[in-house]
Amino acid sequence: IGAIGGVLCSAAIPLWDKFKIDDVVGALSVHLVAGIWGTLAVAIFGGDFANQILPQVVGIVATGIFVCITSAAVWLTLKYTMGLRFDEREERQGLDRIEVGMEAYPEFDAR
Repeated sequence: IGAIGGVLCSAAIPLWDKFKIDDVVGALSVHLVAGIWGTLAVAIFGGDFANQILPQVVGIVATGIFVCITSAAVWLTLKYTMGLRFDEREERQGLDRIEVGMEAYPEFDAR
């Protein structure tokens, strides 16, 4: 189950890029894709597929709905209170310099 989850996780990484979803640490692939696989694997390998698949699918859908609603509430609250982005000047200058006063990776400086 873990090996299949790892393969699915690795296969999902380019999918997010195609959809233009920024997932730099692979959290969507690990928690969403491999998580859904692990939940379905309970029904597939649990011995009573017919009675276990529906509760597992209901759990996946209910969790998805909860996460979407909760995430939307948190992100909208952040957006309208403190904002989600730095201003364009700060982004161009580099957030390492703005936040900690130094360049984190000077060897990659493109200037």
